[in-house]
Amino acid sequence: MAKKKEKAEMFDVVIAGGGYVGLSLAVALKQGDPGLKCAIIDPKPMDQLHRDPRASAIAAAASRMLTQLGIWDKIANEAQPINEMIVTDSKLRDAVRAVFLTFDGEATEGEPFAHMMPNGVMMPALFEAANALGVTFFAPGTAETFRTLADHSELELQDGTTLKGRVLVAADGVRSKLRDLAGIRTVNWDYGQSGIVTTVKHERPHNGRAEEHFLPAGPFAILPLPGNRSSLVWTEKTADAERLVRSDEFTFELELERRFGHHLGKLEVEGPRRAYPLGLKLARDFVKPRFALIGDAAHGIHPIAGQGLNLGFKDVAALAEVLVDARRLGQDIGGFDVLERYQRWRRFDTFQMGVVTDVLNRLFSNDNDMLRAVRDLGLGLVDRMPRLKNQFIKEAAGFAGPVPKLLSGEPI
Repeated sequence: MAKKKEKAEMFDVVIAGGGYVGLSLAVALKQGDPGLKCAIIDPKPMDQLHRDPRASAIAAAASRMLTQLGIWDKIANEAQPINEMIVTDSKLRDAVRAVFLTFDGEATEGEPFAHMMPNGVMMPALFEAANALGVTFFAPGTAETFRTLADHSELELQDGTTLKGRVLVAADGVRSKLRDLAGIRTVNWDYGQSGIVTTVKHERPHNGRAEEHFLPAGPFAILPLPGNRSSLVWTEKTADAERLVRSDEFTFELELERRFGHHLGKLEVEGPRRAYPLGLKLARDFVKPRFALIGDAAHGIHPIAGQGLNLGFKDVAALAEVLVDARRLGQDIGGFDVLERYQRWRRFDTFQMGVVTDVLNRLFSNDNDMLRAVRDLGLGLVDRMPRLKNQFIKEAAGFAGPVPKLLSGEPI
């Protein structure tokens, strides 16, 4: 791992943010063009990546990209295929939850439409690949400010280190400091909800089945992990979520059991429980001269469709392809005309997904009996339309719309 340098150093691409999006972008760029000089800045030490207790849904297209990048084979043994998904819609007090919609788990024959992957497995594998390819790391390191010049962006870190890059990429999360410094406005609102994330062990096997229970406060998702374990994304009103996270173990497990049910036997909370505020935040622009947004810095959406991570991987595949192609053609990779290609590719798809998740959350996160009757009728009709269900699977797998080469499993 590189040490901090006192004088300015020139890179082709400087990436602010060492999460899965920033790391995978660096790997994709270096594999596409080993001559590209890339740097990653992140406030967290890279050796702490294995401590992330969360898990993520990896769509089939994203797993193809990770395979192409040489990552998937290293982590596949820790992945849990999603073999089936069911959707229910009920009130919390209902004794029986009717299943209105079911999906089988294949995007193509023999290929699950998604896997669940522990972040503590995926993130270190991405770091090791980036490090092996010669990516320079400034971690811990925090971006303080930047300015855009004619042929590069100049980034100053909190410790006084200055870096130069032909392109500066902000992958620093939904509260992106660099996005704000770039003057990029956002469309955003708060849902008044928080998502409680934790892992549970259960007595009986889940058989790879994911469950999404639409309850009045919001969706309650049970996502299968290896062994008799599941990852939970439990949506509640923010005040209730904070109260539950602070509650004692008995109270938390009692409320959990009311929502989880008894079909998988005895439950035991494994690992920490945390609440994350939920909202919609979409950047009005994805690029400025010599500057690009990717991942949550460009779009923060509701987890109701499980697409947040996968939108970030789509950004990675598209931006890497645009930059590598431009370099091969001898173009300035930080030129606005080059970065605009990435924006055209990704902005509409992102806004579309943002609207879809917003409508779904508003439609299902309520206790209106009339709305419930209408949406349950709709779910039942979809369940009887195989072609429409297949289209939903295609969307969930990441194969809808123009797909970058990496998401098709092809090299750039």
